[in-house]
Amino acid sequence: MESTRQAKISRLLQKELSEIFRQQTAKTHGIIVSVSGVRTSPDLSVAKVYLSIFPSEQSAAMMANIKDSAKTIRYELAQRVRFQLRKVPELQFYADDTLDYLENIDNLLKQ
Repeated sequence: MESTRQAKISRLLQKELSEIFRQQTAKTHGIIVSVSGVRTSPDLSVAKVYLSIFPSEQSAAMMANIKDSAKTIRYELAQRVRFQLRKVPELQFYADDTLDYLENIDNLLKQ
């Protein structure tokens, strides 16, 4: 059960991270990275960030690139939320493959 504070911080982090990824992926034409969800731990020290990457063929390479630059992303996030949060949680990135799952189900239903 997520507390009200956790939910508020999760929404704040999702909003700011999606803006960061929007600015970064504007430089790479043809790749869209969206933040589908953020879950924070009860002590607010870790945030699990779920990313949806389109096209999914480049998902693995993009996730590796994002995980390599996690400290830079955390720093940029800290600059944006420095007046709302005292300490920015550690970011852990995961690929959200629900769109691929839905597409697979659609293909199976069409057959």
